[in-house]
Amino acid sequence: MGVLEKIKEIEEEMARSTDIIDISQATEYHLGLLKAKLARYRAQLLEPTSKSGKPGEGFDVQKSGDARVALIGFPSVGKSTLLSLTTKTASEAASYEFTTLTAIPGVLEYEGVRIQLLDLPGIVEGASQGRGRGRQVVSVAKTADLILIMLDATKSTEQRRLLEHELDAVGIRLNKAKPDVVFKQKTAGGVTINATVKLTKIDEKAIKTILAGYKIHNCDVMIREDITIDEFIDVLLGTRKYLPCLYVYNKIDAISLELLDELAHQEDTLVISCEMNLNIDYLLERIWGELGLVKVYTKKRGEHPDLSDPICLRKGATIEVIL
Repeated sequence: MGVLEKIKEIEEEMARSTDIIDISQATEYHLGLLKAKLARYRAQLLEPTSKSGKPGEGFDVQKSGDARVALIGFPSVGKSTLLSLTTKTASEAASYEFTTLTAIPGVLEYEGVRIQLLDLPGIVEGASQGRGRGRQVVSVAKTADLILIMLDATKSTEQRRLLEHELDAVGIRLNKAKPDVVFKQKTAGGVTINATVKLTKIDEKAIKTILAGYKIHNCDVMIREDITIDEFIDVLLGTRKYLPCLYVYNKIDAISLELLDELAHQEDTLVISCEMNLNIDYLLERIWGELGLVKVYTKKRGEHPDLSDPICLRKGATIEVIL
């Protein structure tokens, strides 16, 4: 049985278990074990294959500038047009699907800072299962400092949910903080679990069941927040990426004022029109704010600081980072 078949089998079994009205504790532990298996198989599915593509058509784009922003969305939502508007890069744009077939980098200059903007191929439903070039798209997305999910304001709101599901399935957690859990494997001594808060969504038995599923029999676990089973599995895998995300609705010139107002008031969302160049400046301002960059200017003793070439650091970073 292949990995895809195993994933489908587990998902069907989970659906049957969650359909039970009165879920017993035993069922909850069983669900936890199924979730652990599902996460493990999905990780296997996304592992790079030994086959190599044609020269020049890979997705290993060299990171440049002070930060990287990944543009993700279904085909023909306006990613290529936005890249052309905000950078000096020409990414082919058209009104049909799958125009962009490779990752196209551009450099956005804002507030004296160089930000790499990546126009990734249109992601489609099922990318997390290796369909199309979904595997390559998400691998590059994980290297970004910020995700921009571009959506078509004229299309169903289902697009947003599908993209969130696909990214979550490949281990990209949008607008979420990393669980405050310390996990350390050791060679002997069994499993030690400590918590500084009351756990209401997971208990010690469930934790040990999941650890056994990963064949982990010696470790220390310190939990500092009320986590879920899914969050504990994320900690064990250690491959999850927690990234800030902005949802950008394009083509607002083609929708009603009522829908425009509704979209604009959604959390972490802004509305634009690439066609009419509406709200692009505000988008750049939001990108800058979400990246949380701080410009540091250096100076030699007895001289004025050089204001032409700042060093960019993350908020909270210390001077030791650049020494």
